[in-house]
Amino acid sequence: MPTTRTTVGTLRRAGLVTALAAVGVLTAAGAASAHVTVHPDSYAKGATDGVLTFRVPNEEDSASTTKVQVFLPTDHPVLGALVTPRDGWSAKMTTSKLKTPVKTDDGTITEAVSEITWTGGKIGPGQYQDFDVAFGQLPDDVGRLTFKTLQTYSDGKVVRWIEEPQGGEEPENPAPVLKLTAEGGGETTATSGNAKAASASSTASSSGDSTARGLGIAGLVVGVLGLAAAVFAVVRTRSARS
Repeated sequence: MPTTRTTVGTLRRAGLVTALAAVGVLTAAGAASAHVTVHPDSYAKGATDGVLTFRVPNEEDSASTTKVQVFLPTDHPVLGALVTPRDGWSAKMTTSKLKTPVKTDDGTITEAVSEITWTGGKIGPGQYQDFDVAFGQLPDDVGRLTFKTLQTYSDGKVVRWIEEPQGGEEPENPAPVLKLTAEGGGETTATSGNAKAASASSTASSSGDSTARGLGIAGLVVGVLGLAAAVFAVVRTRSARS
């Protein structure tokens, strides 16, 4: 009987270690995907007639996301911004006067969309929502665009995704950032721009799947090692008592 109790105790300890390790793996996977992001993550400078998708995941366990505010830069404006209707959500677009008007083939632009607010819908725990914004033209005089975002939850909590990377390290609440590549280094027409978005989305999905598979394999390895440790401990205990 003492041998049985020792064996059970050993197995329980090994099982606890395995469970805690697995929880750590799953927690890391959740944290890595909790940020608000923009897709694709890059476009050519001056690209025209494309689509930006803002992906908003819910990182709370007991509250839903009920409001999303995306702020578009006005020092390097996104011209001709339009929103795609989203079931259950209402979009409000705010325009602002530009300090420096932008000259285009169609004339001089003096104002542009500076904020888009989505309300009325709900993103539940464990869910995400994509919000699409079509644009007429991206700026050609800057290397990246930062879209500061506020995410409001049903319990009143507001997460401010407004921080920019410093020294190559990702901040705690990073803002969505769109890289702008050299002209000719990316698509600039409606058709190719949308193809780029679809390709980038597919790549992001593939990358996410690979990460998930890697984390899953890591969890299995941890489990196998934990069970192996338990079996070794049992054999050693029995050998010692023999």
